[in-house]
Amino acid sequence: MAPAPIDPSITEFVVPKKDTLGLPEPALKRLTKAGIDLSEGYPYRPSRPLYIQDIYNIRNRDRVHVDPGSRADKSKSALFSAATKVTDLTAHIGTEIEGLQLKDLTDQQKDELGLLIAERSVVFFRDQDLSPQQQKALGEYYGEVEVHPQTPQVPGLPGVTVIWPDLQATEHGASFRSPGGASRWHTDLVHERNPAGVTHLHNDTVPPIGGDTLWASGYGAYEKLSPEFRKYIDGKQAVYRSSHSYLDRDNPTSGPQYLERVHPLVRVHPATGWRALWVNRAMTVRIVGLDKAESDLILGYLFDVYEKNIDIQVRFKWTPGTSALWDNRITIHNASWDYGGRHPRHGTRVTSLAEVPYFDPSAPTRREALGLLGPDEKQVDGVLVET
Repeated sequence: MAPAPIDPSITEFVVPKKDTLGLPEPALKRLTKAGIDLSEGYPYRPSRPLYIQDIYNIRNRDRVHVDPGSRADKSKSALFSAATKVTDLTAHIGTEIEGLQLKDLTDQQKDELGLLIAERSVVFFRDQDLSPQQQKALGEYYGEVEVHPQTPQVPGLPGVTVIWPDLQATEHGASFRSPGGASRWHTDLVHERNPAGVTHLHNDTVPPIGGDTLWASGYGAYEKLSPEFRKYIDGKQAVYRSSHSYLDRDNPTSGPQYLERVHPLVRVHPATGWRALWVNRAMTVRIVGLDKAESDLILGYLFDVYEKNIDIQVRFKWTPGTSALWDNRITIHNASWDYGGRHPRHGTRVTSLAEVPYFDPSAPTRREALGLLGPDEKQVDGVLVET
């Protein structure tokens, strides 16, 4: 079947390709149980856009996003009372909930989960009986589901992306010295007009050893900066680039072109009202208004603060049938490839797009809002200072 013409909505032009790898047994069992049609091959691959002009037209429109977490009961009583156990994995980031099935959540519980994700950055649910259809429906609750023009999709479910490292390795080889792909600190879809909010990755197949994923807190990274340095970067903007490159239709010999958007370096989450550092080494390329040398120096420092402070990070060990839901507005993440492709791994991912990033100079930090400032910190005229 020939690729269909480019459709700006990116919802129809998917084409099948026969699976030559053989799906891992847990993945096959899950997909079959969900009634996914595998007769024409798995997965479906988008007919990849070639030109940067077509990429800019994807989702290039104004839209309003109301964050479900902003209307939640702050006690989260409906969510927590239904769980058998709720465990914070570290002081600053990561919570695991037991005894709940994501497919059965009420709207009130979904709102409260949205707020919990906004507060704790990433929330984990093990032993989930979850079909790709149910996963997409939950994603639609948290925002418009992104249909990626470059990644394979579950047949018949645009927006449910297939995360299958063995498949990706057939196009982009991985090795111990250069694992590639998601094995670097990054944030999803920063180049969108409305970048990613909640991403939900469900792994049905995982290696017995290795393959952990790490997340770091943007709330914590921001608070690692001195008060004076925070004042310097507050309100500044940076250029955020797509991970894939394209050709210029009007000048195809000019070399690779990236989709770029300008967003604030520090943003405020609409559900918590807290400030977070919003940069990532893979896709934040320059600070607006600074010379390259100045920008590179500052961004390099910000990347290091985010990546090297282990007390604002969580490392999660997957088990089969686990879901992780994280907020891209306040985190970076990194998938470890330490299992070296020796074992199968397969999952499905749904990403919900959120609001246009914004900065609010009156917004507090997380620790300020929660009353967690140390004895060497205090407020003077609304400004955090060290004593």
